[in-house]
Order: sequence, then structure tokens, then C-alpha cells
Amino acid sequence: MKNATVIRHLAFEDLGTLESALHQHNYKIKYVEAGIDNISSIDANTDLLIVLGGPIGAYDEQDYPFIVDELHLLEHRLQADLPTLGICLGAQLMARSLGAKVYPGDYKEIGWSPLKLSVEGMNSPLAHLAAEHTFVLHWHGDTFDLPTGSLHLAASSKYQNQAFSWGKCGLALQFHPEVTVCGLERWFIGHACEISTTSDVSVAQLRQDTARYAKQLEQQAAKLWQAWLESF
Repeated sequence: MKNATVIRHLAFEDLGTLESALHQHNYKIKYVEAGIDNISSIDANTDLLIVLGGPIGAYDEQDYPFIVDELHLLEHRLQADLPTLGICLGAQLMARSLGAKVYPGDYKEIGWSPLKLSVEGMNSPLAHLAAEHTFVLHWHGDTFDLPTGSLHLAASSKYQNQAFSWGKCGLALQFHPEVTVCGLERWFIGHACEISTTSDVSVAQLRQDTARYAKQLEQQAAKLWQAWLESF
């Protein structure tokens, strides 16, 4: 059995659909809770490292010192081309660990919309999330520059850099392909303040769009995870 170490920043932002894919590929999952567990004690050579999302910034180490440990860990992993996945904040941390700038965007992108895949994206596991197959969930206010040496995989109508790959085994996703219909109900509670203070965003609209798009995303994301886990 292989080990998947998962850094989680919020209890309700978990692996979602990725969990069953990991079990199918014989991974034993261990969550490491940021802010509680000692991230510096993580085995840097664990079989798979996954860094999940959260509402803090990848540049907020003054308030959240564990970010420094995450960056050091990611730098080691990516330099060694070890299997590494970053989602939202995790993708931003990957970008920063590779020397790219992470910064607040011009506006928040919260809600469901299609991806625009690059040629490289269409030739990657992300092809399963092409616009003709599914919409995806976006939930971020920060963005990042594309790291030098990475491959640009996807954009959205609002942000150019939505996904990149690094080497053979690194994948950074600004959006959230892991979410489920049931799990998002916890997001609507946990992110209530952000929802209420973001223009043109409401729980009612998010729930309506989730009912419309999430089941299809769950099906397509399962294919994404299978393809990616089989690629290394």
C-alpha cells in the first residue's frame, strides 16, 4: 500500500471525489491539519503529497508561519519531481515555491463556469474537464503568475492561469474539481461571510448551479483522477 499525505487547511475542504480514486489505487490517506499538526515533520518523500485549499493567502506566512514549512516541502517535492497535487491555495503555494508571484486578483471568482484548455491541457488528464464535458467550481480571490518551466494547462473567462503541470508528476489546479453536491453544503456554511460580502454571489445561486453541474463534475473528475494517478 502507498501513502498519500494530505495537507488540509479547513475541515470541510477535503479530498471529495479524490478520496475514492486514491483508495482504488491502494493509497493509505493521512490528513495533516495545518495550524495543528507539525508540517515540518511530514516525510518529504511520501508517495504522494496533496495540498488542499483554504481562505488564507500563499503569502501570509507572517500570520500563518506553517506556510513556510509548506513552501519548503513543496520546493523539495517539485525539484525531485515527486507526485504532487495542489488545489486552489495548494496550487498557489506550488507556484510560489517555484519562484512565481502570487497576489490578489482584480476580483473574486466564485461560482461555476467552464475551463478553457490549452493544447497541452487537452493532451493531459484535464481533457476530462473540457468545456464540452463539464463546468467546474471556482472559489478564489488570489491568482499567480505561471512558473518558469511549467506547462500552462487551463484558463477561465476571468483568470488566465487556472492550471499548470510541473515535470512528470506535479499538477496545480486553481479551481476545485474535487467538490461534491453534499460536501458543498458545508462550504456554504463555512464561507457564509465571504459569500455575503461578494457581489453577484449568493447561497441560493450557488446551490442552484451546484444542483445543475456538480453531478456531472463528479463523474468527469473521477476520470481525471484515474488518468492522473495512472500517469506516474
